[in-house]
Amino acid sequence: MNAAELEARLRTALSPTHIAVQDDSHQHAGHAGAREGGHYTVRITSPRFTGLTRVARHRLVYDALGPLAPQRVHALAIVARAPDESSDEV
Repeated sequence: MNAAELEARLRTALSPTHIAVQDDSHQHAGHAGAREGGHYTVRITSPRFTGLTRVARHRLVYDALGPLAPQRVHALAIVARAPDESSDEV
């Protein structure tokens, strides 16, 4: 899985108003986990997150990535916001 695949899956499942997927894998070269999959940061704003806890939002992101996530993503940092929340970090 690469950043474009991650973004495509998230767009399809969560209809975001904003999304940015950053591949951080180069920062982990030589790290044992780097062989197990990529390292990514996802910043996403979606109406689907309205009223949900951070944990529930993260579950939606992981669900959107499907069964490939555990096999091809070693680390995933997620900033998930609803549209009415501050976008300072997104």
